[in-house]
Amino acid sequence: MRAPEKVTAVSSQENTKAADPPPFSDLEAQQSRKISLMAALSEGLPTLPAYVFELNTLLSCSPVDLKRVGEVIRTDPSLTAQVIRLCNSALLSMRGRVSNIEHAVVLLGTERLRTLVLTCSLVEYVGHRLSGGDVQSFWQHSFLTATLSERLARGTGYPQPEQAYLAGLLHDIGALPLLVICSSEREVAGGAVLEGWGESVEIEREQFGTDHCELGHWIGISWNFSPVLLEVLEHHHHPREARHNPQLAGTVAAADRFCLMRGVVLGGAPPELDVANQDQYDELLNDCLPGLPADERKKLAEMLEAEFFHLIQLFEFGTAGIFGGRVPRDSL
Repeated sequence: MRAPEKVTAVSSQENTKAADPPPFSDLEAQQSRKISLMAALSEGLPTLPAYVFELNTLLSCSPVDLKRVGEVIRTDPSLTAQVIRLCNSALLSMRGRVSNIEHAVVLLGTERLRTLVLTCSLVEYVGHRLSGGDVQSFWQHSFLTATLSERLARGTGYPQPEQAYLAGLLHDIGALPLLVICSSEREVAGGAVLEGWGESVEIEREQFGTDHCELGHWIGISWNFSPVLLEVLEHHHHPREARHNPQLAGTVAAADRFCLMRGVVLGGAPPELDVANQDQYDELLNDCLPGLPADERKKLAEMLEAEFFHLIQLFEFGTAGIFGGRVPRDSL
């Protein structure tokens, strides 16, 4: 894919009233970052392997066809190595070494494996340009959004919950180039820069001249995503602008906003598990998935809260080991 000759600093999603222009020095920094982003897009992006979609579907079935899953995994030596390495790591505390793919799939569980598939597919893109903390915060937010999207899809009767999982996992893919730019500036400056941008697309536009929704859309085009997935990447902050599948966009948007409300943001500190505001959840669901009855919104809010606490415990017991560091190149 070639980057467009001109990418406007104001996305189609922006409010009608434009923000005040940043100071001149900030404008120079914005233009420099935007040039770097456009150069990355012009140089081309990695191709997402076809097995990502097949594995996502296979791992969503019950029962899982372990034989077919094993056959698909074996088509990619890098993925095979990572699955075996993870099973034999301290994370799972196994007494004997695991060498059988089917056995490894059972031990990892479907959610860990589905996330690992995407991690391996994108590791060459981020390479060693991101810190372990950046990678961990990105995948923690993506994993939680994906899982909650799937739960919401099932709770609302959406016919393809596995599609909701994949869309949730990929929704912030456009943030990776922004993280790379921030990482480069951090190395030069020797400290933290561009704090807080991961919580606001408006701040992203001020600092980068674009935002992760627009970048995600272009990455999705380069990966030949379906129109349904493309609009999730572009409109998950404004799901009512979706035209192909508003329910999917709204489902991912609700899961994404829930994570943000609970403090799971890009580059953020681990969330504090305090008491939630149920009224905010009701407002969130009504905005993202309009038309749901009040009693159904209440049940979904309770489900989201319960699932969130369960998933956070997975990270505390080592799930972050899947996302928390760069994948060694000698294992790829």
